[in-house]
Amino acid sequence: MSDLHARHRSVLPDWLALYYDNPLEITHGEGRHVWDADGNKYLDFFGGILTTMTAHALPEVTKAVSEQAGRIVHSSTLYLNRPMVELAERIAHVSGIPDARVFFTTSGTEANDTALLLATTYRRSNTVLAMRNSYHGRSFSAVGITGNRGWSPTSLSPLQTLYVHGGVRSRGPFADLDDAEFIDACVEDLKDLLGHTRPPAALIAEPIQGVGGFTSPPDGLYAAFRDVLNASGILWIADEVQTGWGRTGEHFWGWQAHGQSGPPDIVTFAKGIGNGMSIGGVIARSEIMNCLDANSISTFGGTQVTMAAGLANLGYLLEHDLQGNARRVGGLLIERLRAAAAQDPGVREVRGRGLMIGVELTRPGTGLADPDRASAVLEAARADGLLLGKGGGHNTSALRIAPPLSLTVAEAEEGAAILENALRTTQ
Repeated sequence: MSDLHARHRSVLPDWLALYYDNPLEITHGEGRHVWDADGNKYLDFFGGILTTMTAHALPEVTKAVSEQAGRIVHSSTLYLNRPMVELAERIAHVSGIPDARVFFTTSGTEANDTALLLATTYRRSNTVLAMRNSYHGRSFSAVGITGNRGWSPTSLSPLQTLYVHGGVRSRGPFADLDDAEFIDACVEDLKDLLGHTRPPAALIAEPIQGVGGFTSPPDGLYAAFRDVLNASGILWIADEVQTGWGRTGEHFWGWQAHGQSGPPDIVTFAKGIGNGMSIGGVIARSEIMNCLDANSISTFGGTQVTMAAGLANLGYLLEHDLQGNARRVGGLLIERLRAAAAQDPGVREVRGRGLMIGVELTRPGTGLADPDRASAVLEAARADGLLLGKGGGHNTSALRIAPPLSLTVAEAEEGAAILENALRTTQ
């Protein structure tokens, strides 16, 4: 393991971060568990950053990939592609967007990049509204609209970005207001901001901020924003890279908690739909998707083998009601964690919905982030056989919990017990 770590450090970038003091090599997985190169078994509560959505080595997906690979892996978007058309039809149907068109990419970053291209072209504006504490990807334009300092390595950007209040409910100048007052204050802030600039192309927002530590506004905020945006023709882009496909339990898409004004103009997706295969994409109304007046293709977006995986994975998720399982098991898990956190003065908040749960750690009595303890909890949980994630806009002090959506009640209890012990031993 140490030899592989040394080789990693000698040939890969320094900014390509690894978890743990002694980094882990995962060699195989099954269901909700993975194994490392030393044979240790772990309950996976992070799913490759919310990417293993249904289960590790799901037979339906591995069979679809194997059978498709035996026929043809790739031909590009220059030729008709039956699996791509079939998956696009299914996604358009479940999107909630009328007359939807779907374009496939290879990642969430590329999906957001495409959404920005569409919005700025359609609106003839390079100004974009984004949320504070947000994260939208690693490309030049996606970094330029990311509102999280830890993931924004440059201030240079092809876009003019204006940041809006509201993505974090429990911090900032409106934190002490009740939900209705919070929404009203954020809406007034948005109106004031728009009064000082030419109309932007779009607002891009994660319904629940992923890298930001699974923070979210009260339900209805983006619907209230939409009413303001519609008055000026400003588009709404919902970044569903982490929240889509039923992970939040209550809704299939995260935007539906804010859907009183109808669906977004553009939805981006990635991660879980491929269950580990590289799939991203954009859904948009036809007049927006078709606004480009130059040729465009995606060499690797929509390859037959990834589309076969997506079809099998989405079919399994819908047929087995994994959204309902996320709601039921996630509800039990979050209540279990809140009960454990009540005994820990260093846990500021347990938040989230479905199987998308954040545990924010702070130094007791200060409200200040405690990234060292977050790292210590990750180490302690790993030692007992549980893998977690980290995030947050305040020095990465939030634990991120996002297991495959097929998590059982027994596994949720097991993971909660390990995490409770990790919290107790690191106080």
